[in-house]
Amino acid sequence: MDIRRRNNVSVIGPEDGPVVVLAHGFGCDQNLWRLVAPALAVDYRVVLFDYVGAGRSDLTAWSAERYSSLDGYAEDVLDVCRELDLRDAVFVGHSVSAMAGVMAVAKEPGRFGRLVLLTPSPCYIDDGGYRGGFSREDIDELLESLDANYLGWSGAMAPLIMGNPDRPELGEELTDAFCRTDPDIARVFARTTFLSDSRDDLAKVSVPTLVVECAQDVIAPREVGAYVHAAIPGSRLVTLDATGHCPQLSAPEATVEAITAFLRDGER
Repeated sequence: MDIRRRNNVSVIGPEDGPVVVLAHGFGCDQNLWRLVAPALAVDYRVVLFDYVGAGRSDLTAWSAERYSSLDGYAEDVLDVCRELDLRDAVFVGHSVSAMAGVMAVAKEPGRFGRLVLLTPSPCYIDDGGYRGGFSREDIDELLESLDANYLGWSGAMAPLIMGNPDRPELGEELTDAFCRTDPDIARVFARTTFLSDSRDDLAKVSVPTLVVECAQDVIAPREVGAYVHAAIPGSRLVTLDATGHCPQLSAPEATVEAITAFLRDGER
């Protein structure tokens, strides 16, 4: 199988630069890195890709069976890394991709040197003393609404996820990204995203890790960032002075600075 075509892989930046892999979240594609990737590509070899079912990936390669668990997305990450023969790469995962990256590192740690988790959440549902930000009833209603009217759900949810109501163009961009996704694929990915519980996987992380959260994020509140930081031994937590769940769009300069500062420390 041609992984580069299947996952719409693109590579930019100096050929001899350290490798940074950027992985998008639910309902998105690699285009949401457009304000971050060029800045990183000044010094780093940047790998971008679309998960199967997203963006310009090969939709014929999608199956509900594979992508009904985060393991399918972790395998996409590893397929790309194997195809490019990556070693010691930096993996930057946004939102649900953060947990796909955690799983990929656990499976093949030699391919990854560092891990950046951008607005991660290992579990969206409150559970005892754990606060994920949503009750099970909240998530059930969210998924029922998505099933009933995906385009309407996208128009309502994307601005909420993005935050920054004073910058409506950001919510519109995320809405457009959601609406480009096939509804049947989105339904499966949504359940994978919002019903997964990856909390037990965090302790398995064996590489230096940066957790990046936003000061205000209704999807992954500050309690989640603190939980992820505490659960990954030796991790670093950075709180961006930013609002919303997608700082690569709402605060790209701060996002790049957080990532590059972490990488520079590793190069010393």
